[in-house]
Parts: sequence; C-alpha cells; structure tokens
Amino acid sequence: MRFSIWPGPGNPWADTLALALHAEAAGWDGIWYADHFMPNAADTSGPTNEAWTTVAALAVAVPRLRIGTLVTGNTYRHPAVLAKMAANVDVISGGRLVLGLGSGWQENEHAAYGIPFYTVGSRLRRLEEACQVIKGLFGNATTTFHGRYYTLTDAPLEPKPVQNPLPLLVGGGGEEMTLRITAKYADEWNVWGSPDVLRQKMGVLDRRCDEVGRDPKSIKRSAQNMLFLGDGPEVQERARAMGDRALAGSVAQVQDAIGRYRDAGVDEFIVPDFTLGRSVEQKLAVYDRFFTEAAKPFR
Repeated sequence: MRFSIWPGPGNPWADTLALALHAEAAGWDGIWYADHFMPNAADTSGPTNEAWTTVAALAVAVPRLRIGTLVTGNTYRHPAVLAKMAANVDVISGGRLVLGLGSGWQENEHAAYGIPFYTVGSRLRRLEEACQVIKGLFGNATTTFHGRYYTLTDAPLEPKPVQNPLPLLVGGGGEEMTLRITAKYADEWNVWGSPDVLRQKMGVLDRRCDEVGRDPKSIKRSAQNMLFLGDGPEVQERARAMGDRALAGSVAQVQDAIGRYRDAGVDEFIVPDFTLGRSVEQKLAVYDRFFTEAAKPFR
C-alpha cells in the first residue's frame, strides 16, 4: 500500500512545507491538498490557501513525493484552463502530479465568490464533460469538443504532461453518476469512509466498469479517514463523534483497520492532519508513530 499525508489548507505555508519535507525524508509516498477558498463553517474568517499555487510550490520544494489535489472543484475553473495548469505542474514536478477532480460541493464559497452552484445533476454532468475535455487535451495534438457545457475548437495544449497519461483521479462515492464517470474516465478514484463503506462502493465501481467494458483493476483506489491514534478513552470518545470518518484507537487497532482497508482493495491510504494537533510538532509526532508503527506491515 501507499501512504500519503494531507495537510489542511488552513495551515500556514511554512507548516505545510515542513510537513511535506518531513514526509519526503521519512519515506511517505505522497502529499495531497484540498481545493477550497474559505472554511466550510459559520465563521469564514480563517485562512485558506489556494490549492494549485500550493501544489506548484510543492512540486519544486519536494523532489520525490507524488503530489495531488484532493480534489479540484470542477466548478471553479474551466477544464481547458485546468488541463493547462495541471500539465505545467506535472512538467515542474518531473512527472509526479495526480489531477484529482470532483464536481464541487461547498456551497458557501460558490455564493461568496459568485460562482454558479447549479444542481447536483448539473454539476455531475459538467464533471463528465470536463473529464472528456481534459483527457482530450492531454492526449491529442489539438482538441475540438462541442458539449452541452463546454466548447473547444482546435485547442492545443503544449507542453504536454511528462506522464502519459497524467493520472486523472475522480473523487466521490455517488453510485449512480460519480462512479459511472469514474469507470469511464478515471485512472484513480478516491472516497471517504470506513473499510466497510469502501468495500461496498468498490463493488459498485467494479460493476460500473463491467458496464463500460473496462478492467476494474485498471483504476487505483485510495481512501482517507480522520486519524485518532492513542490508547486513552478520550480517543474513542472523539472518534465516536466522527462515525465512519474516523480511524481510531491504539496502534494495534489502527493497524487492524488498515488491514481491512487493504483487504477491501484500497491501494493508498491518505492521512489528513486535521485531527493530529495544532502545532507542526504535534502533527509530526502522530504522523511518525502512524507511519513507523501502524503502517509498517503494509509498506
């Protein structure tokens, strides 16, 4: 299995860089970054760093880790512009980018920034067209596309990504539309949840692949959950409040859960730093314990 870190976008850049450099030196496999403009909370005054400028900086600062967006909101950028950005970051990184893409969900930032939110169905239909546009631009000398939402005419994209293909990750667990889009276009797929949730969703994804004549094994699968690592009762208390979005307990308990993720078919487990403490030192201590103890048998 791969193991990757996920610094929160509210961290100062210096903290994100420190976490990334430590993960690089310690042997982690990747770093992911969320694409948001403001907190999803009543108080929206907190800092939120922009994803694509951050991953471009990480591409220069960190020479080995895979770097990805988890995930880019499709409503925020025209897909042709996004493809251009992604290709350039892949070149800067020497071929280490994963373009994570989702339909967009955080309503408050759409309202604040004047970005149309549309309906769920409309956002998902736009996501499907965006996947076609991006794959076309990455793979063809020029791309002409006349869809319901996007139009391109003899559009070039140079330089091309270093990777051929540059991995396109689709994020989300919607069984009717999102997993159909994943089966058609994605190289990787990501969703939140417990091992049981992942097992159930993967069964649906496999069926969607069968429907479009695709080998399900051609899609890499990743998951993440909030980590609460410790032996005390307060760990279990905090985890219960998170439900399926928590990976909690002692090293042995967390290790058992990782084994269940692996057995469900997860190729990469991603650890957000959101519950690991306030300071870089606190976060690094938990990351180190997780990586050297809980994750050790699966590396």
